[in-house]
This record gives sequence, structure tokens and C-alpha cells, in this order.
Amino acid sequence: MNKNLLILGLVWPEPKSSAAGSRMLQLIQLFKAMHYNITFASACAKTDNAFNLEQIEVVTKPIVLNNSSFDIFIKELNPEVVLFDRFMIEEQYGWRVAEQCPKALRLLDTEDLHCLRRGRYQALKDSAKFDSSYLYNDTAKREIASIYRCDLSLIISQVEMEILRKQFQVATCLVYYLPFLVDAITVASRNTLPNFKNRDHFTTIGNFLHKPNVDGLLHLKQNIWPLIRTKLPKAEIHIYGAYVTEQAKQLHDKSQGFLVKGYAENVNTLMQTYKICIVALRYGAGLKGKILDAMRNGLPCVSTSIGAEGMYGDLKPKACIEDQPIDFANKAIKMYKNEVLWNKAQALGIECLTNYFDKQLHTENFISTIENLQKALVNHRQNNFIGSMLRHHSLQSTKFMSKWIEEKNK
Repeated sequence: MNKNLLILGLVWPEPKSSAAGSRMLQLIQLFKAMHYNITFASACAKTDNAFNLEQIEVVTKPIVLNNSSFDIFIKELNPEVVLFDRFMIEEQYGWRVAEQCPKALRLLDTEDLHCLRRGRYQALKDSAKFDSSYLYNDTAKREIASIYRCDLSLIISQVEMEILRKQFQVATCLVYYLPFLVDAITVASRNTLPNFKNRDHFTTIGNFLHKPNVDGLLHLKQNIWPLIRTKLPKAEIHIYGAYVTEQAKQLHDKSQGFLVKGYAENVNTLMQTYKICIVALRYGAGLKGKILDAMRNGLPCVSTSIGAEGMYGDLKPKACIEDQPIDFANKAIKMYKNEVLWNKAQALGIECLTNYFDKQLHTENFISTIENLQKALVNHRQNNFIGSMLRHHSLQSTKFMSKWIEEKNK
């Protein structure tokens, strides 16, 4: 008999709009391979970009915040595993899950470390060099507490694994490295990718509702693109992403070849037409789906160190990373004009996919980890006293605030 998995989503997955949406579908496929019956529930309204989960046999359930109807729903479903999509969702529903289904394995998918992103933003705002002091913010207190309350947290980046272990002293048994998971590029499919001579122009992509993307786009427009355009006056950069804002539309400048295109229906088709992908992020966390998409389509990237973080493993992409605008622009120009350098960068991306993101490298170990954890769950929780303490204390305020809101709304 198949087991039940309940996924509690911050939003409904939108794989064409964000890396987070793609990540969620990858997790769903992992559990489908383990023969779970999957239910995806969210209190968020669906948009037109939401993926049709029913077509992959995932049951969907709209739920209501701060409402005991959720207790009835989850008790009837009685899932063996509950996956929280980001720590804010664990804060909202974790106490209800623990009360109604105490034996369910509680997983947290962090997506990225929100406290790291917030700390980097504050350092940028302060015009200061980021250091560990910026990590210890209020978001960190909430996020790390959520990690402790869960049985296992999925961490997308090795860099963030190290931060959790070294900076926050989180036990290794509570965190699990699980990056993006994709199919490896075969030799045959690689040979069908358009080559250097059959590509033109620059591109970048990112959801316009994600603040690091907006900041990166402004940085690109103001500090990097003018330098590139001076040396390559006929080059254009085409900017794609879901939920284009008025602010983004105002950046469109045909005379400077800075073209805001908006939503990309098929990122793979698009990326195979461009010569260079620009990733000018100045803050952020996690892994960058735009770089992964570029690798899959044989599109070399020029990125900041923030953008490239965790993407290249032990490989050394020196020709692809630069933080200072003048050096960034020069590398982009050089790669745009130099076929040998471009081919090396393309090969590096494909090597990264093969070495680090091939789903075959991670699937078997993840399955065995989940199965072993379920068998030893009582001992695992006994050894996580801090988690028990946090569930006893810190969630009480959330619980009774939720109950108060429910009474108020009656």
C-alpha cells in the first residue's frame, strides 16, 4: 500500500516563473519514484502560471490560514510524511501537524537560507562587506528554530550546509544536501545545441517579484551594460521573467539595446538562441535556476560570485565570475568575442551538470535516507532535544495567536 505525502506550499508551483517552482516539481518526482500518494495544499491563490499538478496525479487541496478545518483535513489524510515549503509554512502549520499526526516525518525544504539573503541585503544597504555578523538577524532566529523543529531539512547549496554547520552549529543529522536535480546532457543532445556562430546577443532572466533579481537588473542597467555597449554597440540584452513590474518596464531602452521582454513561455528554446547569459546579482542565497537553465542549453554565463555560489562545486570557473562592474563587463565582452573561451565556458557548464546536478547522483541516497529516518524516528527525535524544546516553547505563541485569529474571524 502506498504511503501518503502532504506538501504544504507557500505558493502553488510555477516552474516557468521561478527556480523554486522547478525545485518543487523535482521533489514531487522524487517522492513519486518512491510510490507516494501526493497531496499538495496551499492557502495561496492560484495564478494563471501555476502548474497543473493533477496532470501528474498529484491531488490539490486549497486550505485556510488560522483555521481548524486544517486539523480535520490532515487527520483524515494521515500522511506518513509532511513537507513544509519554506520555514514560514512550518511556523504556520507545524504545531497543527505535530498535534494531529505526531508520527508523521516532518521535512522542511528551505529553498535557500532566508537569513543569508537578508544579511547580504543589509550589508549591501550599509555599503559594508558582508561577514558572519550579518547572519545573526531575526530571520535567522526563526529559520534555525524551524530547522530544529523538523526531523530533516533539505538544503540546496553546499555553501549553506557549511554555514549551518559552522556558524549555527546545526547537527549534521538534521540537514541534508539536495541540490537541483536534472537529467544529464547526453552526447547526442549536446551535439544538437547551436554553436558559437549560430548565437547572438546577451540575455538574463528572473522573476520580477524577487527583490534580488530587481536589484541585479538595476545594477546591470546602470553599471554594467553601458560598459558592454560601448565596446559592442550592436549587441542587445534581452530580459525575461514573470510578473514584469512597471519599474522594470521603465528600464526598457531600445536605443541602448536594453530590451525588457517579459514572460518566457519556453526558456530552453530562448536560451539556445543567445550567446551569453548575464547574472548580475549583488545579493541572494541558494542556487540560481537561471544558471542551471543556461548550463542545460549550452549557454555560457558571466556572473557575480553571489550568482555563481554553489553552482560550480570544485571546478574553477575563473573566466565566468567577476564582481566589479568594469571587470564583469570586460569578461562578458571577451567571452562574447572569443569562440575558444566561449566553448570552454560551455563545456564547464555541461561538466557541472554531469558532476553535481544529475538526479541519478542523488536519488538513491535520498530514498534510503528517508526510509531509514522513518524507521529510527523515535530515537532521532529523542536525540534532538533542542527541537523538542522549541516545539514546546516557541510554537506556543504561534499556536495561540492562530487560535485567537480564528476566534476573531468567526
